[in-house]
Amino acid sequence: MRNHQIERSEGKAEKLGGKLKKGIGRIIGNERMQVEGLAKEIRGKTREENAKSSERAKGKAEALTGALKNRVGHVIGNERMAAEGKVKELKGEARQKANR
Repeated sequence: MRNHQIERSEGKAEKLGGKLKKGIGRIIGNERMQVEGLAKEIRGKTREENAKSSERAKGKAEALTGALKNRVGHVIGNERMAAEGKVKELKGEARQKANR
């Protein structure tokens, strides 16, 4: 699977290219160019959103497993386990926020 940052960046670039093509088509009165630009813009936005969605899901799973490890660490009196769990939980939450 491709790196989400690469996919997200390529999606943004495709979206921007589509907007430009659509705008140029509008300026020169070329409807086909406008439609092609719109299609490219939508493909780019879809790629970008898919990458973000995937990262949000990974963040959610990471936050949940971290929270569980944190709770178990507290219950059994293992401070290191609790701290590691809290770090993982916060990391997962940050990943989710970064991909909204």
